[in-house]
Amino acid sequence: MFENCKKYLLFFLIFLLLLANIFIFYLDWQSSHRDLTFAMLDVGQGDALFIESPTGTQILIDGGPPRKILNQLSRVMSPFDRSIDAIFITNPDQDHIAGFLDVLKIYKVDKIFEPGTLTDSKIYQNLKNEINKNNIPDILAKKGMKLNIGGGAVIDILFPDRDVSSWTTNDGSIVARLSYGSTSVMLTGDSTTKTENIILKENSETRLRSTILKVGHHGSRTSTSPEFVKAVSPRYALISDGKDNKYGHPHKETLDTLSLFGVEIFRTDLLGAIIIKCARIKVCEIN
Repeated sequence: MFENCKKYLLFFLIFLLLLANIFIFYLDWQSSHRDLTFAMLDVGQGDALFIESPTGTQILIDGGPPRKILNQLSRVMSPFDRSIDAIFITNPDQDHIAGFLDVLKIYKVDKIFEPGTLTDSKIYQNLKNEINKNNIPDILAKKGMKLNIGGGAVIDILFPDRDVSSWTTNDGSIVARLSYGSTSVMLTGDSTTKTENIILKENSETRLRSTILKVGHHGSRTSTSPEFVKAVSPRYALISDGKDNKYGHPHKETLDTLSLFGVEIFRTDLLGAIIIKCARIKVCEIN
């Protein structure tokens, strides 16, 4: 009788171990088959992009103007999630960084990437003080950096390729390319045609070609040259701009350039937040 009990107990333990292995395999399979999320958040006249890799790494590229970002993050992050793996300051202008002061009050941020451009604005100084106070590693973004964010998703830094500390904040913007499977996104910050021309000279069209173009500088005529659009050859263009903004963004010249190349345009002033889900081998779904 006792021997039979031991035998049944052994079989039961083996069965439990088998179930545990199947469950762990399922969780691993599920995490490796999640979508990539890319969102252009509706922060009005400013920039804020959210990326979540298939393995859950979360990146926030720019934070928009004050008092806009937290409500938007609640659309793409769990209310119980209070950490962000990295934030990118593509340039230190208020419409790109003021929201980060709100973010740092709520979220634990592991790393910060900056282009190296400088400004003496009070908001930027306050942000730098918060970064120092929280002991967050502050990394200078440079061409050639390749950030593997998990599940096959990669961010390649294309610019700056030099010291831009004396450059204007727009000329020195971080430019990067996010890739995942057959989908890629060109991330341009507020980069100008000056920056675009440098990138065109240093990279082949194959390296620049992207499914989605995040249009530079809110659709200003100072960015998005025909040469750059031709090289990137996007299917979709995303523009972050405020409704009835005082700058007239996006400018007609930019819209005409994108239309000339048959690019489908999505704008936050008309549509609100634009949230894109991409499977590794399937077409992206745009909401």
